[in-house]
Amino acid sequence: MEKQLEIFASQSLLPNFVGMLTDSRSFLSYPRHEYFRRVLCNFVGQLIESGRIPDDEALFGKMIEDISYNNVHDYFGFFKNEDSKQ
Repeated sequence: MEKQLEIFASQSLLPNFVGMLTDSRSFLSYPRHEYFRRVLCNFVGQLIESGRIPDDEALFGKMIEDISYNNVHDYFGFFKNEDSKQ
């Protein structure tokens, strides 16, 4: 996971990453997503500590939120019909 995050970050693609996907709908798959989010947050924290990205909580908070949910939601167009009603 960390190697993939490093590759995306080195190519300035990290903010557009759709995160971890799985085809499993099992209750037991939820810990894998939680583990991914923890690895992601640790990776971003290391980038901040090393000065590779700014220590701006609004900026990196939004990026983590996007990677964890918003990017995949937008990419696959989930709930597209419901969004258009608003």
